[in-house]
Amino acid sequence: MRKSSIKRKTKETDISVTLELNGSGQSSVSTGIGFLDHMLDLFAKHGLFDLTVTCKGDLHVDDHHTTEDVGIALAGAFVKALGEKKGITRYGTAYVPMDETLARCVVDLSGRSAMVFHADFNRKKVGDLSTEMVEHFFQSFAENLKANIHIEVLYGKNTHHKIEAIFKSFARAMRQACEIDPRVKGVLSTKGSL
Repeated sequence: MRKSSIKRKTKETDISVTLELNGSGQSSVSTGIGFLDHMLDLFAKHGLFDLTVTCKGDLHVDDHHTTEDVGIALAGAFVKALGEKKGITRYGTAYVPMDETLARCVVDLSGRSAMVFHADFNRKKVGDLSTEMVEHFFQSFAENLKANIHIEVLYGKNTHHKIEAIFKSFARAMRQACEIDPRVKGVLSTKGSL
């Protein structure tokens, strides 16, 4: 089916996610963090995923729990939608420019978690999102999807542009990794499982 719905509720957040891998880039995102909403909207658009995310979190504390838990729930939606990962390309790579910035993301849906993140931000916040939470979002996502995700901003100046280029390259790399290749029989691994 390549579709999924996830609900995740803790004392800190209450999240619902629906995801369709074979989508057209439609999205409806409401996390209470405007810049995170914008990043997830463009992730859906550039990944061609249909995505709905709602989150009610303890933003009176800060943006940590909401950002982390949205990453966890989104990863859970991908796990469910990918199922046994039969026929998927598995790997994805994307370079995306955003004005003066260039970002690269490389993904392996390997069943093993690893995350490498190289980006420096000149501002502590963009809108209402703490820039330190960008790396944490991807760490939470990688751990819960059990994927290798390598992200690097190769160069750039504007913090907004850097984060946007990261999310767009992530979207395109995930889109590529999730695509079905009719030549792949079973899963793309000599072990026979991912």
